[in-house]
Amino acid sequence: MADTRITVAIDGPAAAGKGTISKAVAKKLGFAHLDTGLLYRAVGAKVLAGVEAVEAATSLTAADLEATNLRTPDVAQAASKVAVIAEVRAALVDFQRAFARRLGGAVLDGRDIGTVICPDAEVKLFVTASAEVRAERRYLELTASGHDVSREDVLADVKARDERDMNRAEAPLKPAEDAVLIDTSTLDIDAAVAMALTAIMGKTGR
Repeated sequence: MADTRITVAIDGPAAAGKGTISKAVAKKLGFAHLDTGLLYRAVGAKVLAGVEAVEAATSLTAADLEATNLRTPDVAQAASKVAVIAEVRAALVDFQRAFARRLGGAVLDGRDIGTVICPDAEVKLFVTASAEVRAERRYLELTASGHDVSREDVLADVKARDERDMNRAEAPLKPAEDAVLIDTSTLDIDAAVAMALTAIMGKTGR
């Protein structure tokens, strides 16, 4: 598929499983993968280090995406806060759109890929799960990494981030009208990936 330009846009809230599904789908299809949330986490990390938000976005480098602290709760909250800033989003749009149309196909996961970044994507998926299920997944992930957090605090963080992401004026989190919905609340990863691949094959014939 080296001469293919197919964009798969996968959106959804935090800890719904879209990142894991996106990586698996991209590997299976031989497509490039971009976790667009990592861009915002990198900007959030720079803001926590004292850099102004818009400057952090416009000066972002590949090295910033490899920082070791991008999966911490503080950075996740900072990422959600900078993502409501229109100038920050604009600074990152061109990079995402160029990646999406690369030869060989691309899978992008985030919160506004199918609605704003790539509204003409050949395939759009919206991966979700209940707040309680997502909070439990995040809690297990954080505690396994050595973070001292409580289930109650993680659930509160998940709900706060959902509220901010869904109600921001700029590119709110919502399914594209033509997105295929995948609810992972009761699915294991293999079943979720299989559903995603079925949807992609149905849209592209591949």
